[in-house]
Amino acid sequence: MGRAVPAASRALDILELFLDDPVLSAAEVVSKLALPRTTVHELLGTLTDRSYLVVVPGQPLRYQLGVRLFQLGSVFAQQLDLAREAQRVAAEVAAECGETVHVAVREGTDVIYIARVESTHPVRMVSAVGRRLPAHCTGVGKMLLSALSEQALNALYPKQTTLPKMTHASISSLSRLKTQLAEIRARGLSYDEAESSEDVHCVAAGVRDHTGEMVAGLSISVPITRWDEDRRRVLGELVTDGAARLSASLGYRAAATR
Repeated sequence: MGRAVPAASRALDILELFLDDPVLSAAEVVSKLALPRTTVHELLGTLTDRSYLVVVPGQPLRYQLGVRLFQLGSVFAQQLDLAREAQRVAAEVAAECGETVHVAVREGTDVIYIARVESTHPVRMVSAVGRRLPAHCTGVGKMLLSALSEQALNALYPKQTTLPKMTHASISSLSRLKTQLAEIRARGLSYDEAESSEDVHCVAAGVRDHTGEMVAGLSISVPITRWDEDRRRVLGELVTDGAARLSASLGYRAAATR
């Protein structure tokens, strides 16, 4: 790796300040980065000349992001492929836990699996990319449903009080589903406890894109013989981390903690 160029690093430091503050003054940049005032003014001038920053109309010495960054971001967004990124992260998570990992998207009341990496154990679940299942019976599906508003959920299940079951443990009532979705929103994890397959449990977390929208779910599936409270906790941490990594690769940035 080549030697970092100080001036370039400082210019990038300035741009990254705007991730948290949409408008900054020159004085604020000086304060936040502890750089000489002259250096900051020179860098701000260069970034403005190249359209990476623009002066706020009517507010001299206050800056906001310019169109050049939008153009670069648009090119980057065009290169992203959810299925490709999902397969890559799923492979990483599977290597960490040795269990089957899926990524799925929602289409109506169903989920469709777009990525899968099989367990390394002799006993594993059988699944396939492209498989479609009822969302309310799966961990990833319930996670994706939890991102919907009450109005959107009612539109998906209009006046429907009975839901189709895949196993004896599947949720069959809309009221129970709504109760469970509220719990999922609160804890940030969704569980499928033998609801789509009698012999399989899974834990899932949501994946968000650059707009903050939940666009997919990532899950780890485990035969019931390898599922206990300790495994539930460990896999919950792994799936949360994996979903965060996939979200980051899609451009999502969690709100900064103040």
